[in-house]
Amino acid sequence: MGRSRVRAPELRGRRWLNTGGADLTLAGLRGKIVLLDFWTFCCINCLHVLDELRELEERYADVLVTVGVHSPKFVHEADPDAVAAAVERYAVHHPVLDDPELVTWDAYAARAWPTLVVVDPTGYVVAQLSGEGHAHGLGVLIEELVAEHEAAGTLHRGDGPYVAPPEPATALRFPGKAIALPGGTFLVSDTAHHQLVELEPDLVTERRRIGTGERGFSDSPARFSEPQGLLLLPEPASGYDVVVADTVNHALRGVRLADGTVTTLAGTGEQLRDRVEPGASAAQLSSPWDLAWWRGRVVVAMAGSHQLWSFDPASGTVEVLAGTTNEGLRDGPCEDAFFAQPSGLATGPDGALWVADSEVSALRSVHAAPAAGAQVATAVGMGLFDFGFRDGPAEQALLQHPLGVAVLPDGSVAVADTYNGAVRRFDPATRTVSTLARDLREPSDLLVDGDTLVVVESAGHRLVRLAIPASTRVDGGAHQVRRARTDLAPGTLALRIDFTPPTGQHLDARFGDPTSLTVAASPPELLADGAGTAPGLARTVRFAPDAPAEGVLQVSVAAAACDDGDGVFAACHRYQQDWGIPVRLVDGAADELVLDLRAVR
Repeated sequence: MGRSRVRAPELRGRRWLNTGGADLTLAGLRGKIVLLDFWTFCCINCLHVLDELRELEERYADVLVTVGVHSPKFVHEADPDAVAAAVERYAVHHPVLDDPELVTWDAYAARAWPTLVVVDPTGYVVAQLSGEGHAHGLGVLIEELVAEHEAAGTLHRGDGPYVAPPEPATALRFPGKAIALPGGTFLVSDTAHHQLVELEPDLVTERRRIGTGERGFSDSPARFSEPQGLLLLPEPASGYDVVVADTVNHALRGVRLADGTVTTLAGTGEQLRDRVEPGASAAQLSSPWDLAWWRGRVVVAMAGSHQLWSFDPASGTVEVLAGTTNEGLRDGPCEDAFFAQPSGLATGPDGALWVADSEVSALRSVHAAPAAGAQVATAVGMGLFDFGFRDGPAEQALLQHPLGVAVLPDGSVAVADTYNGAVRRFDPATRTVSTLARDLREPSDLLVDGDTLVVVESAGHRLVRLAIPASTRVDGGAHQVRRARTDLAPGTLALRIDFTPPTGQHLDARFGDPTSLTVAASPPELLADGAGTAPGLARTVRFAPDAPAEGVLQVSVAAAACDDGDGVFAACHRYQQDWGIPVRLVDGAADELVLDLRAVR
């Protein structure tokens, strides 16, 4: 790569978690391979990486120390209690540095969530990677580092610094979603317990649990992995009444209420890595988060691929309904729309499908338009970097990472405004936003039950019932994601993606270029040339002469590297990442931008 060796900057933040109260230093970790995982708990790609790393952490427990560096995107994610809750919620079993001011993030020049940095046993940075799907390549690199440093005598085997926190004890643990059942009871996804729970109308008394409670993927005995969305079908399908979004298993499961029998309906247990276009299908799924019945099909909020999918219980087929897989906020026809981790769904009496689009802090809708096809529209929300707590006209109102949505009896839309700890109300008639309730602990779902509203208070580990309250008006201010802007020179920009396949793999061009680079901007008028999708890992981009001084450069890349060998059927591995880079055009600034997909020094 032609890069000089860089000494890893020290790890600095507010406090350490999962260390028994001890502060860690890189000097104290000398002799170990250190893997820094820059993450934030709102980010679905970061959650994917947590799961990818589990096997590596077990396999190399005596030589590898993983350190999570929690670098918040949203204001709520800087709250120390929220960080501690997230570490427990997502079963993070390694030390975590709480870095609310992004001190360590800046020291390592991280540009994206997630970013992975490998530090060798002598304290030098040897690789920086963005995005997910790097587990295989990391395993290869770790093996190489073990061999090199064991021969040099600089590798120290033994236990790492992780100290497990005390086990909490509550009946529910981070419940995700809830639905009403015909007999007046409620079915709840008890997410961190990997079970479904049927509750009596008092929302407390348990009638039964479905699933063993062990994380896993099997029908008999029934095992789930962090289930979220639930949907009671209008008519029972063959062998099941309820569809479950089994999120971390990347699957849809069916449950027969009569006896609790579980059936796998779609998904293989492996995460989808390919980009699937609207109208196309795939055997694998990517973090299904919520479900709704719309136009005779099950709609799936596919948070992991930033899309909406559909599932047909009659045929068992799944296909993409809307979204290009690009992460962002763009309205229009379903095949052109951008979503950003859609996490909540509800349907209204007018036929609208409402979407809580969490990473753009937005309330979106999909309306069927027979002449032109379905159309995606934004009711509330401004984009990836703007959020807050502000009521009023919809075009000025702000949310913060909403996860749930419900249609109220008067036709207005209630939103579980998760990171604001609130329930908000959007009135389509007046296009205004107001607040129904505050001081909730990460509400993640809403359910209308007569003249009351059932709220899944996820971080409160409970369900609560509220009389549908009168609206109030709140202005808690506006915020933007706290990331330093990248100064770039006006005019022409040389954009390059740094990608080195792992040892034993190569970019195989026998069947065409195995790379894809997509460039876009917000606002679009930032770019005069260079936008769009084409093969390659480099692009010449030209900023418009009358471009605004600031904006966001959106870059998406995918690369397929195949195992070495002459066989046509050699296994291939997909690497991909989306960057949203705040930029500022400044005379005399750099005219080159290099982004690390997999940079090895």
